[in-house]
Amino acid sequence: MKTYEMVWEIFNECANNQMRDVFFKEIETEDVEQEVIRLCKAENAEITREDMADGSIIFHVNASGLLQRYTFTEV
Repeated sequence: MKTYEMVWEIFNECANNQMRDVFFKEIETEDVEQEVIRLCKAENAEITREDMADGSIIFHVNASGLLQRYTFTEV
């Protein structure tokens, strides 16, 4: 299994409020995409994967209008 630092950002839905909730966690997994699906818990979530040049993986999630971003960096 690989170890990743995961940054989970939940964007605020309130107008004119640019703050967001940010959580940090170290996880072990073989499949980061399955980890995102498990964490979302929304049946109709739209998930977009973005592989970065530095090796990190970013998932942009729209779960029933709630925008989230999961960033995985291998440690």
